[in-house]
Amino acid sequence: MNIRFPLRGLGAAALLAPMACLADSSFEVYGFGMVDYVQGFDRVTPEWEDTLRPGRIPYDQDSVGSDGQAVLSVRQSRLGVNASTMAGDSELVTKFEFDMFGVGADEGQTTIRLRHAYGEWKSILAGQTNSVFMDGDVFPNVIDYWGPSGMVFLRNPQIRWTPIQGDSTFAMAIENPGSGVDSGQDPGTAGDDEYPDLTAHFRQVGDWGHFQVAGILRQVGYDTPNAPDGSPDDSELGWGVNLTGTINMFEKDRIILGVVHGDGISNYMNDGGVDMAPDGDAADPDYKVVPLTGLIAYYDHYWNDHYSSSIGYSSTEIDNMDFQTADAFEKGEYASVNLLHTPNDKVLMGVEYLFGKRTANDGTTGYDRRVQFSVKYNFSSGNLL
Repeated sequence: MNIRFPLRGLGAAALLAPMACLADSSFEVYGFGMVDYVQGFDRVTPEWEDTLRPGRIPYDQDSVGSDGQAVLSVRQSRLGVNASTMAGDSELVTKFEFDMFGVGADEGQTTIRLRHAYGEWKSILAGQTNSVFMDGDVFPNVIDYWGPSGMVFLRNPQIRWTPIQGDSTFAMAIENPGSGVDSGQDPGTAGDDEYPDLTAHFRQVGDWGHFQVAGILRQVGYDTPNAPDGSPDDSELGWGVNLTGTINMFEKDRIILGVVHGDGISNYMNDGGVDMAPDGDAADPDYKVVPLTGLIAYYDHYWNDHYSSSIGYSSTEIDNMDFQTADAFEKGEYASVNLLHTPNDKVLMGVEYLFGKRTANDGTTGYDRRVQFSVKYNFSSGNLL
């Protein structure tokens, strides 16, 4: 027996309106499962065995055990959702994405780590995503999770305005601050963030590749918790300029170049030191913003449709202050070369050699040399609406 429900009057409009909304909407679930087998030749901080981060190479490598560790990890695996719908006369786009690479209090754990959580309507974006000071397109085609040390890389909560969009893009934002303070010989101090960071970039895209210049202004401060009025306390102006770009070569190849310099910008680096540290007179140290320079140079090469390689070098160098400790981070160097096989658009297999070096404030060096084998299986639901 067939039962029909006639669409009349307001009832018909009420039913048809959601159907019209669905026609203008999309919803996609995507992600990948990935396993990394890392064979290390040196010994590093246990929480950072499954990726190479020079800043986490121990000052005294003997303190963490003997050389040569094997790790199998699924922490790069990722799950995300893209959605879009019409909101008034413009499209509202939202994104939510996480992987399983615990950091911070969850260092070394296989647990949910938020990557993106934002919405964008017209020229306004609100939520967590790539910093405006960052250029995500200079991340080379590597399988190591953390990647080159000398590039700006931070996904940050922000409110962004993009008044110019297209091949030429201009954007600016206020972003969540985070002052990393090295207390040196005075362990009672901590970071103090009174105002948001201000970031902006201009980007130009063409058949030849792209170029981006980005800048940041921020207040970097410290205070003394558990002391009267939080004193002593102070702050200084932090600033930075990030120049990045890619040059297209042949059919798919590209050259990746970037240089960043500034004072008090370590918080935005993929791997760096601190934003502020004590300097001057030992009896009355003056906290100052710490200068930093980062470099990246990589070449992504495609041998054919199914095989590719990426080779390059990156570094972060800190101009340490007088009263930072002997083991303070001064320079991190990162280099890698790989061979990747993509038999189709859902499968990737690859092998990569990685070299990392950490130089401390007193000149002590530590190393992280490793080979990584990875297998990744991508999936996507397509449009579910």
